[in-house]
Parts: sequence; C-alpha cells; structure tokens
Amino acid sequence: MSKLKILPGRAYPLGATYNGRGTNFALFSRNAEKVELCLFDAKGKTETHRIELVEYTDEVWHCYIEGIKPGQLYGYRVYGEYAPERGHRFNGNKLLIDPYAKALYGKVVWSSALFPYQIRNPQKDLSFDERDSAKYMPKCVVTDDTYKWQNDRKPEIRRSNSIIYEVHVKGATKLNPKVPEKYRGTFEGLANKNVINYFKNLGVTAIELLPTQAFFLGSIPERKGLYNYWGYNTANFFTPEPSYLASKNINEFKALVDTYHGAGLEIIMDVVYNHTPEGNHLGPMFSFRGIDNAYYYRLVKDSPRYYDDTTGCGNTLNFDNTRVVQMAMDSLRYWSTEMKIDGFRFDLAVSLGRNDYGFRTESDFYDAMAQDPILQKVKRIAEPWDIGLGGYQVGNFPAGWSEWNGRFRDTTRRFWRGDDGQIGDMATRFTGSSELFDKHGRRPWSTVNFVTAHDGFTMNDLVSYDYKHNEANGEENHDGENNNDSYNYGIEGETNNQKINTIRNRQIKNFFATILLSQGLPMILGGDEIKRTQKGNNNAYCQDNKISWIDWSLLEKNKEIFDFLKKVIEIRKKHIVFRRSKFFKGQRIPGTRNKDITWYTPAGKEMTTDDWHNPKNKTLVFKISGEAGDNFHLDKEGNATPDKNFFVIMNADTKKYSCIVPVPKPPYKNWRVVFDTSDHNKEVKLKSTSIVVNPRTFILLISE
Repeated sequence: MSKLKILPGRAYPLGATYNGRGTNFALFSRNAEKVELCLFDAKGKTETHRIELVEYTDEVWHCYIEGIKPGQLYGYRVYGEYAPERGHRFNGNKLLIDPYAKALYGKVVWSSALFPYQIRNPQKDLSFDERDSAKYMPKCVVTDDTYKWQNDRKPEIRRSNSIIYEVHVKGATKLNPKVPEKYRGTFEGLANKNVINYFKNLGVTAIELLPTQAFFLGSIPERKGLYNYWGYNTANFFTPEPSYLASKNINEFKALVDTYHGAGLEIIMDVVYNHTPEGNHLGPMFSFRGIDNAYYYRLVKDSPRYYDDTTGCGNTLNFDNTRVVQMAMDSLRYWSTEMKIDGFRFDLAVSLGRNDYGFRTESDFYDAMAQDPILQKVKRIAEPWDIGLGGYQVGNFPAGWSEWNGRFRDTTRRFWRGDDGQIGDMATRFTGSSELFDKHGRRPWSTVNFVTAHDGFTMNDLVSYDYKHNEANGEENHDGENNNDSYNYGIEGETNNQKINTIRNRQIKNFFATILLSQGLPMILGGDEIKRTQKGNNNAYCQDNKISWIDWSLLEKNKEIFDFLKKVIEIRKKHIVFRRSKFFKGQRIPGTRNKDITWYTPAGKEMTTDDWHNPKNKTLVFKISGEAGDNFHLDKEGNATPDKNFFVIMNADTKKYSCIVPVPKPPYKNWRVVFDTSDHNKEVKLKSTSIVVNPRTFILLISE
C-alpha cells in the first residue's frame, strides 16, 4: 500500500475536486463523530487506503491528497451515534456514496449487508449490523469536467413558444431501427441524428427526459424481477445515470445536450429532489442515511425513528435545512452550467417547499431559486402536488414557475368524453386557467397543458380502456390510479371494429388540438403521436420491456395522427393568438368593435349565464380576435401586423349540429376551414354562414 501525501485541504467546494495536481475531498455532516475516506482499486473491489479526515471546518470534513487523479474510485465511512429512536443511524461498517460525486462505478448488488440494522429483526430496527457493505456498493469516481463544446450557447426558446415532448431515454430508442443496436437505450442513441430529425420534423422545441440522474433499483420491484424503469429513485443528484452511458464517460451526456442545442432543441430534465432510494425506517443505507440521517431527512417530530413521508416513497428530504437547500442548488447549477441543461421539471415539487407547518410559497428553496442569477434563466416546471396534508397546490407556486396543470388534464378528458356540465371549466382551461395563474404578473405559460404523461394511460389507451390493467406489475391490479376519466367507446382494448377505431382516432386528434391551441405551455407524451399503447397499464414504472418502449413501427400505420399533430404544431407556431403573452379578458379591444374572445351558442348568439350553466350543453363555440394588443407579428422591418381571426368549434356531444358562423368584418372576406377532426381532407372556404359539425369534433376556421 503506497503512502499518500495528505494535506488539510478546504471545506469548499463539497465533493471531490481535482485541480491538476491532486484532489480535494469535502463532506458535510453536522452530527458525525468521525469520517473516513476510502480509496479503491480500478475495479472497485479492493480498498487500498482508508484515511481519517481530521480536518473539520464549518461542519465539513475535508482533506487534500496529492496525486489523486480523475478515475480514482472512492467512498466514505461515517461514524457516530446509532440511536434510531433519536434519529441517528450512523454505521461505519457501511460504505457511503458522496452526495456530490460526479460519476459512479458499478451497481448496487442487493444484500442484507446494505441495511444498517440486522435485517432478521426488522421490527425493532435497533440491532446494529456490523457487516461491511463495500463489495455491494457502487463506488464514486473522481472526475475532470473538461469538454469542448461545439454549441456553447443555449437555444433560449421563449416559454410562450415552447412545445415539450416528454420521453424516456431508453424507451425512445430501444426499439428504434434507425439507431445502431449497441447505442439503443443510451444517451448516445438519443443523440442519433435520425432521432433528432424526427423531433425536428414533428415540430417540438424541447425534449423533457424522465430522470437521468443516477438512480437505484427499488427493493420491492427488484424482488419481483421487475425494474425501476422510470428512475424516480435518485441516488445521486450530480451523476448521469450510468446505465444510459454507452461510453461509461459522463461527457456522453454533455455530447447529447451539445447535439440537441446544435439542432435548436432544448433539453429539460425531470429531477427528483424530494426523496431518495433509502426508503423508510426499515430501508437500506446508501448515502444520506449514513452521513447524517437526522439532518438530511424530515423525521416525525415526536418520534424521530420514523420519517415524515410526504412523497409516498418512505422518506422526504428536509428542505427546511440549509445544507439540503445548498445541495439541491449546487446540483441544479452544475447541470445548468457544466451540462448546459435548459430547464428542470421538479417531481413532487410541493415537498421542496414544506416545513414543520406545511407548504410555503416563500420557502427557502423557492426563494433561493428566485434570486439565483443562473437558475433564474432556466425553465422551472413544478409537479405541484405531493401526498402530504394540503398537497395539491396547482396555481400556488411562485412567479417564474410553470406548473403541470392537473385541472387541464382532467377537464379536457371529461369534456371530450361528453360528461355533463364541463363547458365552463373547459373554456377556462382553454384560455389559460387564469383563475389559477393570473396573479403576481404570471403569464399564460405558467400552466403546462397536458392530457397524458408518463404516469397514467397513454393517449391511445385513454380512448381504448375503461379500466386500468396493471396485472403485469405484480400487485394484483391494486396499484395505479383508478379514476382515469377514460372511455373505450364500446370494446375494452384493441379492436378491428372500424367504427370504434374511427371515433378513437378522432378523439386523439381532439386532445392534440386542445393541448396545442390552448393558452399555456403544451406538453405531449412521447409516442402518443403514433398511438403507442401500454396495453391498459397506467402505472408502468417497473416495466422495462415492450410495454413501455416506443414501438416505432406504429408510425407508418398511424401516419394520419402524426401528420395531424405536426399540422397543429405548425398552426401554433405560425399564429401568435394561440401563444399569447397575456390572459384573455373577454373585453373590447381599444379602437375596434371586437372583443379579444367572444363566446357563442351554436345558434350564433352570444352565450348567456343560462347557457353556461346548462349541464347538457357540450359544445364550445368562440371567436379569437387577432387584433388584441399582444397578438401582433413583427415583420423584418419591425412593423406590427395583426394576426388572423379564428373561429373555434369544440363539439363533445354525440349529436350533429349546424353551427352559425358570424360574418367576418372587413378587411376579412370569409372563413376557411383549417381542420375538421371528423374529416382530415376538409380544408375549404366556408360558402355560407353555417357549418355542419359532426359529433365529437374540433373545427378550426381562419379569417381570409
């Protein structure tokens, strides 16, 4: 064993930092009594050095070791009080991952030695376990962040112009015949030019990736032979998921971002800062639990042996503590600067704003994000709920955030299913959910409008199944949401019945038209445009197989759906009235006789209060004026010209209507049908003041 030259080093930055001559190691732990740095050989099997960190500054244990270079494998052992009843679970027999590690080597090998207590007596959870866990643990890697960027500038697409496509790294490429087989399921595969060209051709502007920070298998799925496919079990917040690295080098992720930026596309990361894979009080010990359990996690106030779980995953990180906020902020800045990520979608974001008294809009974390000069510029998207008390907080996030709008999802599904009494709520959702977001200077892009996402039915399954079919998950179909607002239109699942398939395809088009033409930030679930199916599984978190992977052979069969979505995306991009910077007011536009938006009955009269409250009214008819103050296009000389007027008919009824269309006012001469979801060939000038509206149909007309 060679002798190392060990110097005091510094308490900042945290993690392992190489400076060209050696590496500084720094680990925060308020309650530890001793910390040891363990170095390993190149294969991670033999511990070559164990160094006690004697320097302790500002609650940080640190040292500097000359000659330690990138590629060195390491981990920590942290000692202190083992007293679960007081919230402390220190166990120096367990090798721990550095929370600030930039890369990991190896995988978790499941063993009872990973648990800090003797697992044969779990109900007491007090019996200290002395077995060494090192051989079962991945090792941290000292890295060098050097990378030569080809596209150094981010696309910086305005949020009002953004169109998000949510996709899984592996699911998008595993069955893609245009990606070389050895790269399928990896960042390298996702960076393939054929994949990028597909996204460009469709017209989306941002790819939102399901978790790509290093995650571990959940013990329950693993015991059933299933896999934590989605990745909502983050083990380290600075490390790209190793299984997605074809090259085993973290620069592969940078190359992915670099390539997408070169194509004018943004990358948004789904991040999970609310919990870790260490589970509840009976869970394993990987990192935070062994470094400082009482500090990192929210514990039950009067019984700190247990975790205050607002995530449903066994534990919740404590964002009421400064160093937890710092870790998340350091991580986000790292991904924003070193990896050049364009935005983040925060899983269960309400948990990030909690303290002992509940959710706070002015939480330490949200305040830190608001003032940070780097993170101010990135897109911040909240999943605005968790499972804790008062966990549904749609519309209550701070200015600058966008939020997944569950109200939009549910209302749109119910409206097009034909439920009674939905037109008022549908009108509100279509116009940007102003009752939720029109405050504190927030703009329409504060609402993320979606109908499907990774969690739940695909769009094809939404119109093909009345009930969830999650038997493959091994939980006797008890998991997953029971209330899906879905409808199978006569037959459960796939069918050759042409009449039913015609209705299903029309409804998918109706959903796409509603998402893309509503005010707000639209999001499409990857594969919906080619009718991807999960066979009725609405909780495919553990299905790393064809249930979850996108079957790209469906594209040819469902080209009509793909082409329709592409067309509606083009309409949104071309016409600013569908991506306004301000909410509709329903008021007259100064200098004109038009309102910014006018609501009609199918008979051509303006809607009355009685019309709005008629539960059997299932048709929305309205005109959007292109003359409103923020609906002007600028030409190359900077001259402002108004957008076109649009007339929209959304008929969720099973009845056919003859709808009166108002005569256009000069300078417009007539209306032209842009699309009719009941007839994909129907794109004609309207020759009369009425139009036939088929059942379950979305019609868009433009002023000529």
